[in-house]
Amino acid sequence: MAGTTSGTRRGRLQELIQARGFASLGELAETLNVSESTIRRDLEHLESTGIARRTHGGVFWTGGSDTMRVFETRRDADWSAKAAIGEMAAALVEDHDTILLDGGSTTYELARHLVGRPLQVVTNSLPVAHLLSSSESIDLVMIGGCVRGRTAVTIGPMADSMLHSINVGKVFLSVAGITDRGYFNSNMMLVESEKAMLASADRAIVVADSSKFGKVSLSRLCGLHEVHTVVTDSSLDSKWKEHLALAGTEVVLAAPAGKTAAESITPTTADWNSHSN
Repeated sequence: MAGTTSGTRRGRLQELIQARGFASLGELAETLNVSESTIRRDLEHLESTGIARRTHGGVFWTGGSDTMRVFETRRDADWSAKAAIGEMAAALVEDHDTILLDGGSTTYELARHLVGRPLQVVTNSLPVAHLLSSSESIDLVMIGGCVRGRTAVTIGPMADSMLHSINVGKVFLSVAGITDRGYFNSNMMLVESEKAMLASADRAIVVADSSKFGKVSLSRLCGLHEVHTVVTDSSLDSKWKEHLALAGTEVVLAAPAGKTAAESITPTTADWNSHSN
């Protein structure tokens, strides 16, 4: 952040706190590449405006809400795992990447960690688009189409047509089930749109907590070998690690808060060129 004006830095700081709700001094300093003392001075300014409140070790957002509450009533026992997966998946995104995010609670958690980063993001998720639209550093493209009410994603022929015309480096997908036969979701129109997403991307990444493994759903998205990386939580059974390794899929295990560091399992026998999008 060398050479960045205090006004620009404080703008990014505000975006980060607003998106996360609470952030520690350490993570803010690391994200913005400045010292904690600089963060403290900036927080004094934000606190004086009434939109943030400092507490021991961090800061809470106290300004108005600028998020859609699609997921607020759907938080479940797996939410901490989803949050850890989202944070780990964000680490796979490099500055200035062009990426595609589909809808779902785990991809929303991923999006929360992209606020303020220089990226080009394509999405069919209204909550993700709403979250990222306030970030000046993000070039945002919204996919049109019919809105599926429960998850607020756009699907259908219009969405598919637009997806067929774009190209991205990485696509991040959420799924309802994973078996030996591949990846599944519960809505047939959604799966057709996700197939178009796969075709548009150089690299496919699935974000799914370990409860999704061994479950099947209505419509098959693709085979195990068609996904390059799976980001899941550290509760994943060893048999699934073996299945994914045999399919040539990299497995990234996200550790919940307070646990040991994440683990990455890279196939040793995989031919990455065999993956087809």
